[in-house]
Amino acid sequence: MNAKQRDALLTSLQKRFEQNISRHKDLAWQKVAARLESAPDKLRTLAAMEKTGGEPDVVGYDKKTGEVTFMDCSPQSPEGRRSLCFDAAALAARKANKPNGSAVELAEKMGATLLTEEQYRALQTLGEFDTKTSSWIQTPAGIRKRGGALFCDRRYDHVFVYHNGADSYYAARGFRVALIV
Repeated sequence: MNAKQRDALLTSLQKRFEQNISRHKDLAWQKVAARLESAPDKLRTLAAMEKTGGEPDVVGYDKKTGEVTFMDCSPQSPEGRRSLCFDAAALAARKANKPNGSAVELAEKMGATLLTEEQYRALQTLGEFDTKTSSWIQTPAGIRKRGGALFCDRRYDHVFVYHNGADSYYAARGFRVALIV
């Protein structure tokens, strides 16, 4: 990432931070900026989150460690990360009509991790997300071993957790990630 791209990303992140202060009350942008300055490798991940439509924003701050947590805060599942099966094993198992990739591997390539169910539910306390889409989440090994995977959405003002075959994919299902800086 060159200096111009870095500055543009930081400007976007700061603007979103300031527009959504309710997501991170009592936290000043200067602390976030300082944290990002100390971890320039994390900017690549934030740039990937931004490029794929995630609209990353700060959703947590650990006062003891200084760690800042970013999550995708786009209203719907990031558009640039939809129509993917769950993981590489599911992609390999699919015989026909394979999608272009998988959520787990794309998240890893971005340098982030899929949200856990707990993180997804915490995100939903900050706004209304995935009211028309859904997002793959981390799945327990026992479910994945049996061929399934979990996803979430928000309908009827309630957060739902569902299961599906890990090899399934839909135009309205993507994934959200978390990044700790």
